[in-house]
Amino acid sequence: MQSTLPLMRHPRKNSKLAFYLRVFLSRAIPDSYFLGNRGRLLRAIPESELDAVWQRVEYYNKLGRGFAVEQGQCMTQLSARQQSAYYCDLRALMRYFPKQARFHHEFGDVIQVPSQPCLLKSRPIAGDNQNSVLLKLNQVRHYVFVNDPYDFARKTDTAVWRGKAKPGHHRSLLVQDWFRHPRCDVGQSNRVPIGDNPEKQKHRLSIEEQLRHKFVISAEGNDVATNLKWILSSSSLCLMRRPRYETWFMEGRLQAGVHYVQLRDDFADLEEKMDYYSSHTDEALAIIHNAQRWVQQFRNATRERQISLLVLQKYLQLAGELAEPDTELSRELLREA
Repeated sequence: MQSTLPLMRHPRKNSKLAFYLRVFLSRAIPDSYFLGNRGRLLRAIPESELDAVWQRVEYYNKLGRGFAVEQGQCMTQLSARQQSAYYCDLRALMRYFPKQARFHHEFGDVIQVPSQPCLLKSRPIAGDNQNSVLLKLNQVRHYVFVNDPYDFARKTDTAVWRGKAKPGHHRSLLVQDWFRHPRCDVGQSNRVPIGDNPEKQKHRLSIEEQLRHKFVISAEGNDVATNLKWILSSSSLCLMRRPRYETWFMEGRLQAGVHYVQLRDDFADLEEKMDYYSSHTDEALAIIHNAQRWVQQFRNATRERQISLLVLQKYLQLAGELAEPDTELSRELLREA
């Protein structure tokens, strides 16, 4: 079924070139500037927003007692050749702290809880995950939001998904069962086709093209689903299984029926959920509205930086890498730690 909506030109992935250009230009600013501005930034948090800020800080950093950083590294010890987006994001935060401050970190898609407190991008939602301290890493890839000008009702009554699918992975199950369905545009976009049926391999779709559908499926990959952020910021309805992993986006706090429509683990109820929300538009719009409200808290760059600094400051203070809390805010945060 073809949509009559014109393609939108503005929703697109973040530019890596622009990201690395900003990183390069920021290095002209002395580290002393950032170190001296941490307290000012934290004291600028409005009193009315402190409770919401603390809730997020404590969610990302669940550590409640001091610990020793054994065989840790400081930022100057990391390889100068490690110019990944993870490295750049972590370095941008560590510039607000003393150069000798040591920490543990893991870059990449982390799905296991480390044996000691560690700074990372992702963690499992279930179980004791307090050693996994979340920071907003690899932002250029994962934090893409859109301003969708098209109403839900005007979109095509179909579901869409594109992504890499490996044999034995739940994404392969999604593709296997739905790639031929007339109301679904589902297919794998592996660079090298995988599987015994070439019809499963479909061309990539831009965000613009996917937003022409009422329903966009989000399916976790190595850890979280990269497309979840822009889906929840759009006017399409997000369909997904209950998430197993989370990042700075706090996927573990998303509620089924409030922020997204939950699918069975085998995706067998996909068409049933599409039928229901196609005929219960008010409920669909309520979920979309809640999802858009959820996204708003991540779009304030200043607040995101303040929360990131508090998460990292708490980590370093509990590790004994900062001699004294240097703001009223941090003393309040660590009063019971």
